[in-house]
Amino acid sequence: MFEDLTAPNRSASRPWLHLLDDEVLPEVLEVRAPDHVVWSSLWRRPDAWIGFSLLQGGPGGSTDLRWTLYVDEPAPDDSLTGHMRKRLNTIVNADLRYSYGQ
Repeated sequence: MFEDLTAPNRSASRPWLHLLDDEVLPEVLEVRAPDHVVWSSLWRRPDAWIGFSLLQGGPGGSTDLRWTLYVDEPAPDDSLTGHMRKRLNTIVNADLRYSYGQ
């Protein structure tokens, strides 16, 4: 999973980062192997970024993944914040997860 976050869609046979029309491919801003990755914003908001923390070694060799959305002040309104959170949830907890066949 760490490799997928550091190089999204590196595998043509298992693409998972499906962007909407208003989204942009994130840039990987920081990597600390094996448990920390930071992406730039998926949206045209340079003040937003996404941090990923990975905890490996769960049951059956699984990896726990936590994402955190950071946005500078002033924060976006509740509607936009909700949209951003929902998209990250879909990308990580559905698209990435399902790419592993789960």
